[in-house]
Amino acid sequence: MKISGCATCGQLVFFENSACLRCGTPLGFDPGTGHVVTLVAGTPSADGTGALFRELPPVAVVAAALGVADDAAGRNVMTEGGRVSEGGRVSGANEVAATDPIARDLADAVPPGRRRWYRRCGNAELAGCNWLVQAPAPQGGDDLGPGELCVCCRLTRVRPADADQVGRERFERAEAAKRRLVAQLLDLALPVVPKSIDAAGGLAFDLLNSTGHKVVTGHSDGVITLDLAESDDAHRELVRTQLGEPYRTLLGHFRHEVGHYYWGSLANADPARADAFRNLFGDPNIDYSAALDRHYADGPPADWRESYVSAYATMHPWEDWAETFAHYLHIRDTLRAAAEFGLRVDGPDLDAFGVPPREHAAEPGRPGGAGGHRTDSSQSAADIIAQWLPLTYALNAINRSMGSDDLYPFVLTPAVQAKLAFVHDVIGGTPVTGTLPAAPDTRAAASG
Repeated sequence: MKISGCATCGQLVFFENSACLRCGTPLGFDPGTGHVVTLVAGTPSADGTGALFRELPPVAVVAAALGVADDAAGRNVMTEGGRVSEGGRVSGANEVAATDPIARDLADAVPPGRRRWYRRCGNAELAGCNWLVQAPAPQGGDDLGPGELCVCCRLTRVRPADADQVGRERFERAEAAKRRLVAQLLDLALPVVPKSIDAAGGLAFDLLNSTGHKVVTGHSDGVITLDLAESDDAHRELVRTQLGEPYRTLLGHFRHEVGHYYWGSLANADPARADAFRNLFGDPNIDYSAALDRHYADGPPADWRESYVSAYATMHPWEDWAETFAHYLHIRDTLRAAAEFGLRVDGPDLDAFGVPPREHAAEPGRPGGAGGHRTDSSQSAADIIAQWLPLTYALNAINRSMGSDDLYPFVLTPAVQAKLAFVHDVIGGTPVTGTLPAAPDTRAAASG
């Protein structure tokens, strides 16, 4: 995830924040830019809801909007009516935007044509959503009606009833994981279109509470169904242990199931891709129900670790694809976070063991392209894996030092890396518009 800072006080802020924990300034996530932005209150609505906010940009952005010139001494000075800080230098965010009036002045300094206006998602209270909806600039006393949902919340088709308190609590946790998923899909420039807009090829989520009735997690025709019991840590850990899984999270479920959704547009988009998929993952036309029964009756083959990222991936080529797709998203998001924090893995001293440093030491690069919304085609899958492996070695060792299990308890063999490379290549070339080809129905997959 991209890391942001509060433009008022400079405090580090995170993806989930709706207010700065230091100064209380309102924050929100802008899915258009992929950043948490600092907000300045604008025009309230007539009933006190749906208030408009303006973005408070960083000081450097304000300086660029006003125009910056060098004085005779070579110092940067804000011009066109901008304030010159002490010594003639443009001050940092902590100094210039220390109070609300100054923050408002900075927001006002941005020319009207470059101002961004937002309203909070209509699910801010119901789902704890901190995402923003871009709004037009207010005209006179015009009021925008409240309640519009953000691009992520619009994807949810079914949720627990308001009277279901347990279901609502689980729903809020599930939506938090879904927001992280959708933010990454947008960053990778994958199509995220609600079924309400594209009934044939759109995406939807049915988030159902299984209290009192059975809910099967899976995918069918663009609809991802999730048993909200997975939001309960104790339940999820019990199932993980029963199934012998090394890893089971809400985000992992979402990433796996959305892999099924994108199978048609990525892996099966044309004959060349379909042939490449078949060579790597196997024949997708084998009977899914029979494969499911066989998997739960006999388990994975003894040598599954040589060719699959997980035991469940051995069940059917569709599941192998979805598991690999999910792991690719795990890798990309974790590397992005590492790069944002400048995390570098240089040790241990591998020369002492005769191991080429390239194999175990790497600095995580920035996975996104120049605009942050497209896979960087200059970065190969091999480059990504070369960054990923040393990071996991370090993080797993740190977890063990704390008495915890490995953060990433998986082995990426050459066969698995070839599958990850296929995912990387097809994501980089996927179209971003149009109706998606049909994707597999995996509703029968109890643990899928």
